[in-house]
Amino acid sequence: METSRENRPWLVQKYGGTSLGKLLESICSKIVPSYLRDYNLVVVCSALSGSTKSSGTTSLLLECVSHAEAGLSAQTLLNKNIDAIRDSHVRLLEKHLVNSNGTRSDLCNDIFDTTKTLIVKECESLRGFLLAAQIIGELSPRARDRVIALGEKLACRVVAAFLCSRNIPAEPIILEDVVEAVFGASVFDQKTALDNLGPRFYHLIADEITKRIHDCGDHVPIVTGFFGIMPDSLLKNVGRGYSDLCAAMCAVGTKAAELQIWKEVDGIFTADPRKVPSARLLATVTPEEATELTYYGSEVIHPLTMDQIRCANIPLRLKNVFNPTASGTIIYPSRTPSPPLTPPTPIDEKVDVKIPLPSIDYMLGNGYHGDRQERRRPTAVTVKEDILLVNVVCNRNTKSQGFLSGVFDRLEDAGIKTDLVTTSERSVSLAFQHSEEGSCQHQRLRVELEKFGKVIITENMSIVTIVGHKMRNMVGISAEIMSALASAKINIFMVSQGASEINISLVVRAEDAVLAMNVIHSKVLHIPTHWEQETNFIKGAETQQQQQRARLAQNVVVGSCYRPPPLTHPSSRSMALLTKTNAAAAAGVAVHSRRSTIDRVAVGPAEAAAYRYIVKRWLKRKRQV
Repeated sequence: METSRENRPWLVQKYGGTSLGKLLESICSKIVPSYLRDYNLVVVCSALSGSTKSSGTTSLLLECVSHAEAGLSAQTLLNKNIDAIRDSHVRLLEKHLVNSNGTRSDLCNDIFDTTKTLIVKECESLRGFLLAAQIIGELSPRARDRVIALGEKLACRVVAAFLCSRNIPAEPIILEDVVEAVFGASVFDQKTALDNLGPRFYHLIADEITKRIHDCGDHVPIVTGFFGIMPDSLLKNVGRGYSDLCAAMCAVGTKAAELQIWKEVDGIFTADPRKVPSARLLATVTPEEATELTYYGSEVIHPLTMDQIRCANIPLRLKNVFNPTASGTIIYPSRTPSPPLTPPTPIDEKVDVKIPLPSIDYMLGNGYHGDRQERRRPTAVTVKEDILLVNVVCNRNTKSQGFLSGVFDRLEDAGIKTDLVTTSERSVSLAFQHSEEGSCQHQRLRVELEKFGKVIITENMSIVTIVGHKMRNMVGISAEIMSALASAKINIFMVSQGASEINISLVVRAEDAVLAMNVIHSKVLHIPTHWEQETNFIKGAETQQQQQRARLAQNVVVGSCYRPPPLTHPSSRSMALLTKTNAAAAAGVAVHSRRSTIDRVAVGPAEAAAYRYIVKRWLKRKRQV
């Protein structure tokens, strides 16, 4: 029975540009409709991408900005990029706004014509804006934001058109003016608010976004991941992950039951499966772990996103558009992390009382909180590539107390974000990511740093980072890591433990990075032999029907007669009994076995089938491990 809109909880789903580009049909025809019966859905869209971000709409728009700043000599390249953006979105409409027989209904024709007109109008408006900018030869940060916003606007129009063509009322919500609506048109007022309000700056934006969502009425809101032209540029203040933050603000404003981030992978793994074949999917990680993994190379979730949902006590789940029925990886909010550099108290190790009860049972049962240590050894290992290692040895003419401040002032002036720092009295080692665009910038930095002393720059390095929620409790974990790398003859150039005490980072040669990940994964992580599966997740209506059909097909009774036990390693006695049971069941003979509470229990054909099913699942999980 379908509940009324007022009584349904909210659910926010964010789709990445690559997912929309590859699987728009599946998202709009299957995934989104399957949740509409039980939830008020909000869909947040990134700009469309191809197979990689570098070929996506946002990357093309950034190229347009460069062509505009290059002047009239780059006008041909500018026009080519705008034409490519316009044509790719129109082709997507032509491909999907058709019936199953390949024809287009009157409704689809109207939607196609209207949406195509809007796409062409937006692209031509951008062309005129950038051609004018070419005459000047520069664009302000706010003007760049106006250019970048086009990608999400076009994506939302395409998704809304697709849903409407499937008789699902949808309405695009364009957020490029949301900052101005909240803080006024004055750039000074906006910047003052950004500098002084802290997290409340995003909370106020979330309130305005929520008003616009509610104004959609019965229509599905399709929200742009780009939210507002900000002082000094949204890209500078937030970065390329701004659509994740926008989705988090939508979830906070609507008090959503869950925030779902849909990607092209099943969730977060213990390592990159492309580099570590034995990597395993993690059922859940803590917010702190997700933040550290993102910072050190894994594209998990934007750190500001974690701050928003943690304060609002909203779980975040990573799901796979290729496998929508899977549970993915969930990040449960935790509002009581231990302060850095202090040992956790027994209260800190207890699960947060604000987490729902099913989550408490799951996390306690798998050792995420409490005294159990075997589950939460290091959780995952990741790598950050293209690293420059810079060693600065202070000369005797520089006072030691001014040495570090001088070095970091030069880094700030160069706009370089440092990943790792280690210091001694008269030397400092820095590790940061190298980019081709920054080669000249790095050379200028070297000249500046040489004023303080000898500078040694080592290229082609990587940062290997081990992350774990309970690593701060583990005596000897550093020794295990070093021993594992030493056994593989891998030299370590720099070691750093994060202030959060849940990560250890090592700088190694780039050619050793993959080997280092595999050695640490196999010898240090100690992946548990049991298979964690978090089953308390929001399912679409189609998913529920598929699971019910699967249970019936397996002939497993889950009512009062029989309930499958937890999936554990069967003992040798259980396996012997199962073999005997299978043989007897095939012959139609009841078999008896002794139990601790009941002397003899008859095992019939249905129970035998259930046991076979359980062991089959266990063997399948074991092969995956």
